[in-house]
Amino acid sequence: MTTSRLLMIEDDARLAQMVQAYLAQSGFEVTHAADGEAGLAQLPLVQPELVILDLMMPGIDGLEVCRRIRALNNEQARVPVLMLTAKGDPMDRIIGLELGADDYLPKPFEPRELLARVRAVLRRRADAGGAGAARSTPVLRFGSLEIDRDARTVTVGEQVAELTSYQFDLLVAMAERAGRVLTRDQIMEAVRGRELEAFDRSIDVHIGRIRSAIEVDSKNPKRILTVRGVGYVFAKQQD
Repeated sequence: MTTSRLLMIEDDARLAQMVQAYLAQSGFEVTHAADGEAGLAQLPLVQPELVILDLMMPGIDGLEVCRRIRALNNEQARVPVLMLTAKGDPMDRIIGLELGADDYLPKPFEPRELLARVRAVLRRRADAGGAGAARSTPVLRFGSLEIDRDARTVTVGEQVAELTSYQFDLLVAMAERAGRVLTRDQIMEAVRGRELEAFDRSIDVHIGRIRSAIEVDSKNPKRILTVRGVGYVFAKQQD
């Protein structure tokens, strides 16, 4: 069984030990860091495939840790982040997603749900193509926008667009279905993720982040258009 490396940044030692033991049964090697500074120091040493990040910690909190990870000038900036948030606090979740977290899980949580979410995030990263689309070429081009599915990079002209793993997969799913109006459910299904509930507005947060990265004017988008009352459509013809 292949071992996947995870980094858990969490100040609750008992919770971290429980997660380490539980995920180890499914082939995950979990390195624990007790605070944000220690987690950032461990990141280049562990080179994890996913970071489990607690929001509320002493010193620098999870939001700041996530911000610093996404600001790195190397491949580690793209590591998927699963954020642990306070139960019933949607603002923490929205802010976390806006800062670049790929998914969230409210505390307290069932270990089985954490395992399912970890697997789903890693599956999305491994399966960038989405479901059912032809892949005759790894690069999708729409005017000055280029999406390289194999390298998992997005460029607009000469500029690299910074997206999380989940946002990249959302963009690919829509681009491969350019010209089709997609509901939020259809977009989530296309990336094989049911972590977000059907009426969860988090999908809109991710779309907003993608627009900020690839649109000339995110307030007047030309690439990803909103179809009021339905969902979104990725424009076939773009500059």
